Parts: sequence; C-alpha cells; structure tokens
Amino acid sequence: MTCSHCRGADEFFDPGTARDDLESYRRSGPSRQTRALLEAIRALSLNPATLLDIGGGIGAIQHDLLQAGVQTAVQVDAAQAYLNASQSEATRQGHADRVTYLHGDFVTLADQVAAADVVTLDRVICCYPDVAALVRLSSERAARIYGVVFPLDGWWMRLGIHVLNLAFWLQRNPFRTFVHPTAEVDRITRENGLERRFYRRMGLWQVIVYARP
Repeated sequence: MTCSHCRGADEFFDPGTARDDLESYRRSGPSRQTRALLEAIRALSLNPATLLDIGGGIGAIQHDLLQAGVQTAVQVDAAQAYLNASQSEATRQGHADRVTYLHGDFVTLADQVAAADVVTLDRVICCYPDVAALVRLSSERAARIYGVVFPLDGWWMRLGIHVLNLAFWLQRNPFRTFVHPTAEVDRITRENGLERRFYRRMGLWQVIVYARP
C-alpha cells in the first residue's frame, strides 16, 4: 500500500466511523457476512488457536473467537481509529491483554507478523490495490484456516466501485476501493496449500473459508 493510500484509509475510517461501527456492533453484533464467516470458522474446530485479524476494524472477529477457543490474537489495521475502538471493546470484554495491535500496512509489516492458526480478512481485500501481495502474504501465514470476505466481481460491482472512487477523487482522498477477481484470490490461496471448505454468496459479498488438508 502506498503511503498516500494508507493515509487515505486513516482519513476515511476516521474516529466517527469507528465510533458508529462500534455502537452498531454493541447493539446488534457482527454483520451478516461476518457472522457467516465466524460460523464457518468455528465449525472447523479451533481449540487451541491463535488468530491474525488483518484489517479487523472494531474487532468483531477477534472478540467472538477469543470467546470460542482462540487464546491470543493479533490485529493489523491501517486505521488507527479502528485499532483504538477495537482495544476499547476488548477492554470492555476483558481480553485486551490477549490481543496485540499493529498500526500500518500489513504487506509492509508482514515480515514482523508471525503465522497464526486462523487468519481473517473481512472486507479488506477490496481496500487494497495489490491483491497478489496481500493474499499471498496473508495466506502464507494461515497455519490452519484462512477466511475472507470480499465483493463479488460482477460488472455491476465494478461500476459501483468506479462511482465510489470518483467520490474519493472529488474529495481529494487518495484512498480507493477495488473489485479483484475471485479466481485470482482462489488461485493464490490454493498455491499456498489451502483448500476451499466453505463458500456463500451474501448480497454483494462472498464469504470463503479455506483450510489446510
């Protein structure tokens, strides 16, 4: 991720956005797509396990999995506001001492990040320009399970993303969103020795979980 793109992510996912997302989580729990991802991961049996949550936002995945057998978690996020919100919620739930927080671009920080039993990217692939680097480096670190949520790659999604990116351009925000080919994500993940175990389309999104044989 370029420094300007990273700054754009920090600007777009600002404290107000993080606060709204955290309040929504506290009212209603994770989104439908996140719940489907969590259910698929839990069905593969976790105990004991470590988690690497890339772009984890307010921490919905880690809060759930730390209650379901995961012992420790690492969250890497380009938005400091989300890390702050995630840590606040972890403190409220009583497991902040089991989470390590890293601020920045995962691809740049990857050499500093150890492998984990479970690696998740929930609506993160669509926020990153270099899909090959992101998927390769993140799936390499999945010792057992790799879970992702990202947009379907139909033409209607590409049109919508184009309009969204035009709005970013008009606002002079360098942050951009992307519709990456599902086949490319699948190819790179399989090359790293993972097999698809779960797939579900949910509106404009797709939820996929891979596991090592």
